[in-house]
Amino acid sequence: MDSFVYLMIIVASSVLALSWCVQRQSLRTTAMPGPAHTLAACRCLLALIESIQQHRGMSSAQLSGDQAFAERRQQKAAEIDALMPRLFELMRTETLMQSPCLTRNDLKLFSFHWRELGEKLPDLSVEQSIARHGLLIGRLLKWLALVGETRLHGGRAALPVSGLMRNYLVRLPSLSEYLGQVRALGMCVATRHGCPAVVRVRLMFLIAHAEALLGQAMVSSGNSAEADRASQGIQQMARVVRTQMLLSSDVKIGADEYFRIATEAIDSVFKWIEVSGHSIRILLLEDDRRATVCLPHAC
Repeated sequence: MDSFVYLMIIVASSVLALSWCVQRQSLRTTAMPGPAHTLAACRCLLALIESIQQHRGMSSAQLSGDQAFAERRQQKAAEIDALMPRLFELMRTETLMQSPCLTRNDLKLFSFHWRELGEKLPDLSVEQSIARHGLLIGRLLKWLALVGETRLHGGRAALPVSGLMRNYLVRLPSLSEYLGQVRALGMCVATRHGCPAVVRVRLMFLIAHAEALLGQAMVSSGNSAEADRASQGIQQMARVVRTQMLLSSDVKIGADEYFRIATEAIDSVFKWIEVSGHSIRILLLEDDRRATVCLPHAC
């Protein structure tokens, strides 16, 4: 009798364990995000990238002595704080996947580092501030590319959006970051009215890479009005840097004017990204519609 009871306990335990595994696997399978959800997550990541880039530029001006940017920087920090819960919400499905592109611990660590940056910012040098902002932005860029390429492009090799997808997930966000670094370094130059040699070399390096990346993105953009506007804005920004920002002293352009010129150029890149995302969404929906209509026995 005892042996029978013992056997029944083992069987019941095995059934419960199997049921739990099936339910969990079902959760992971049904948690697969669709194109609309993934694009929403990408938009949230892009919004954070854009806002932290702006916060970095404002921080550079403030730490260089221009306190006029202090209030604007605090407002931008509050906007970033408000985006964090949205990121956690949109990435919840991703963290439940069997092979997630990022985990909840990754998100918590990112949030912690952002808060830490805000607390320590007054004691940082401009260079330290730029470096710490850059680490956060680099993490967001990595997630954007990984989540987008895995959940949007995975299994869609036949879909003719490779160049467009590459622009949306990699080239244009990276371009915005090169320009964002130019803005942050330039804010220090404009505030202090002089460009040290090491900063001059860095600015020229970043501008050259931005222009090269712009050329690659333009090839994949087709006839895009947003691409043309972004190109014009970037050329204007590069011209200002090369003609007005590289002097060792007596730099005339003010921090407000430079921030406006640089931000207009970067905003035009994010507008280009937005339009690219809209085009990708339409193409993905059409692809899903064709896959639904074209059943295996009929194709």
